[in-house]
This record gives sequence, C-alpha cells and structure tokens, in this order.
Amino acid sequence: MEKHLLGGVTKYFKMQYQPLGFSWMLFADRNDFDKAHYEFRYARREFLGDVRTLVFDITPKKGTGNGRFLGRIWVEDQDFNIVRLNGTYAPRPRNAYFFHMDSWRLNLIPGYWVPAYIYSEEGDFSFGAKNKVAFKAQSRIWGYDLKNASKEDELTQVLVDSSVKDESAAAQDATPVESMRAFQQEAEDNVLERLQRSGLVAPAGDVDKVLQTVVNNLEITNNIDLPRPVRTRIMLTSSLETFSVGNTIVISRGLIDVLPDEASLAMILSHELAHIVLGQNLGSKYAFNDRMLFSDESTYQNLGFRHSPEEENSADKKAVELLKNSPYSQKLDSAGLFLRALSWRAPQLTSLLMPHLGNGLTDNGIVIRMPDVMNAAPKLDVNKLDQIAALPLGGRVKMNAWDNHVELVKSQPVAITSPREKMPFEVTPFLPRLARMNANPADASTTAAAAKPAN
Repeated sequence: MEKHLLGGVTKYFKMQYQPLGFSWMLFADRNDFDKAHYEFRYARREFLGDVRTLVFDITPKKGTGNGRFLGRIWVEDQDFNIVRLNGTYAPRPRNAYFFHMDSWRLNLIPGYWVPAYIYSEEGDFSFGAKNKVAFKAQSRIWGYDLKNASKEDELTQVLVDSSVKDESAAAQDATPVESMRAFQQEAEDNVLERLQRSGLVAPAGDVDKVLQTVVNNLEITNNIDLPRPVRTRIMLTSSLETFSVGNTIVISRGLIDVLPDEASLAMILSHELAHIVLGQNLGSKYAFNDRMLFSDESTYQNLGFRHSPEEENSADKKAVELLKNSPYSQKLDSAGLFLRALSWRAPQLTSLLMPHLGNGLTDNGIVIRMPDVMNAAPKLDVNKLDQIAALPLGGRVKMNAWDNHVELVKSQPVAITSPREKMPFEVTPFLPRLARMNANPADASTTAAAAKPAN
C-alpha cells in the first residue's frame, strides 16, 4: 500500500500521520458492522460505471464506542459486496483525528471486490481559506497476487530443436569482455526480478513499449550502437524518480503521470540513457544471488542506484546533446516549463520528490536535473490556461491492483476553464469506472478458491 500526502498544518499544531490509520479506511468497521452497532437507511439505487449498486446511509448508534463509521456505502446488487465507502469515523477520542475518506474496491478476480483506492481530504482549499489542518491524500493498494508474479510456465514449456549443429568449442567460448557483459546482464536481471517480486516494478507491458519508442528515437538519431539493447520498466510508486539498472531505465509511475507531453518524457529518459552511454552502471555486484536474499520490507535498504554529483552533471550534459540531435529538439520548451513548474512547487512536495532507489529531480527544494533545459524555457505563467506545464498525479497510468500490470489511461482531454483546474503535481479524487470480472464458472471457482485467505 502506498499513500501520498499534499498539504500541511499551521505552526500551532503538530500532526503525525499514521500508516495504520490510513489502512483503517479500507473498511467501514473491522469487527462490528451490524445492526447492533449501526442504523442502516436505504437511500437509492445508483450505477457506478457498469455496476448497479444499492446506496445506504450509515449512522453509528449511541453508546457503541468511538471510531464508528459515519457516512454512506454502495453495495453491488448481485453478491452484495461493499464497493465504495464515503464518510469518516465518529466520535473521535481525545488527542486523535479521523479524516474524511472516499474508499473504492474493484472486482479484479471473479467473486471478490478488493480495496484499491482511498482518497482523503481535510480543510478548505478555496482561495484565501485559513485551516488548522489541510491536506489531500491518495492511498493505493496493490500486489495482491505477488506470490504468483514469477513465470508460471517456467517448467511447463519444453522446446525441442530437431536440427543438430556441430559447433566447435572455440566458437562457443566467451571473451573476457563478453564474460563481463554477461555477468553485468545477470546482475541487471537479478535486480529487476527482485523488484518485480517485491511489488515495486510492474511486469513488462504496453506502457514499456511507449517508453521504448522514445528511447529508440533518441538512439537512432544519435547513432547510438550499444552491445545490449536498452530496456524500460515502470516503478509503481508515486515518488518522482528515475534510475538505470545496467541497460534498463526505470521510471516511476508518478513521474509518468505528471509529465505533460512526449518531449518532457524524452528529457527524463535521455538523462538515464546518457548514464548508460557513458558506462555509468551498477557494475556486477548484484550478480551474486546472496545480495537478493532480503525481505520485501527492506528493499529500499538493500538496493540503491544513485549516482555521484559528478556523474549526474556529466549525464545532464550528454542528455542535452542527445536531445539536440533528436526529433524533440524543437519541442523542449514544454520540458523546460515542466522543470520550472517543479521548481515552483518543490518546497511543498518534499515527500513526492524524495527518491527511494535512484536520484531525485531536486535537492533541498532546488531543481538539479537538466538545468540548461529549464533555463532555456519560457517564463512560467500559472494563470495562462493553455500553458500546461505539469499534470496532476494519476492522470496517465492505470494500475491493476491484483497483478500489478499497468496501462495508459484512456480518456478524452478536458478543456481547462480556470487556472485552478490545472492542478500541477496535485492529488485528486479517484473515480474508477466499476465493472464486473467475467469468467467461466469453472475458472471463477478455481480462481476464487485460490485467492480466498485462510481463516
């Protein structure tokens, strides 16, 4: 589960956010959601996407204790599973604060609706409002099927080659350079496999192909010929970061979300491609498998792919060269505006800009990535409606919480009617289109039985 916060508190208050508190928002009531503790009032029927639901207003009965759910639930009309919760918890105990939340569940396997999204908001975000507490938060839950994330056909596909070739032993021996490259490839594969198994990197998919196209454009126009192809992968977290593992570029889901166009994406990818071209890779230390034997919870402590400031500067210079020779050379104004918008918002986005595994885009609130591109960009005008320097979080990439696959969001662009609707780097509410998972009865029962938790 990941949470991302935007906001803050005044100097007179100290607020400590508890991850366990956000996890409470997955449920109306973990133990006592029944008529003995709540009043249920039927409100209406309503469609949420393709799913027809029954809507109930829920009020805790007096004397049933603190922290009871107060709000509204949506219940799908076939198996009567709760698919949406909207409200808060009341009454609150002393020295505690319950946030308002909008919690969604998705039908990702037949027969089961699993928690996937939580949006929370407190305070008044209208212009000039003064708040004691003001924040917006997104919580995402994924990785339900991590135990089956490895290749299911590992021992089930046997290929037989009917042709027999007589090759000399000398032709099969590797040179020292080839041996080094193969060992580095093994280190790269070990890291990516471990990150995917821990739920931090998405399985290879269609979004990678989009990123790969941009990388190919940079390589072809710059006549880059590497001994191994450059690959791309998606990190599933919101923090804005990139890193390279051998010849694989990893970019976070959150960073893809907020980039406004392809030229901005090319700017981000060109920096990591420059590291690869310059030979600034992780080496081969992760080819030793004992370095992969750690718990998922300690992944951030056991893996790291940060570069020195000198390597970062040299990669920036090389990336500018790559961009000038690329199809994006005349479209870099938008990339520079993205960095200007990031510089403008950086002081309020400390958590979003804190990298977990790679190098960040900023340091102490100052943009340090590709400064030449930022300085060459036009002036940022936050009131100009047709100047979209950065997008809100969650606008580009959609993630399947069950199997961690990602895909690009399919939606029509919406005309902006006020500067407030531009929302660069902001947290916004979730509004998923609910749909039921269709499957054959035999497949449904098998899948549901495999997914059912033990008592």
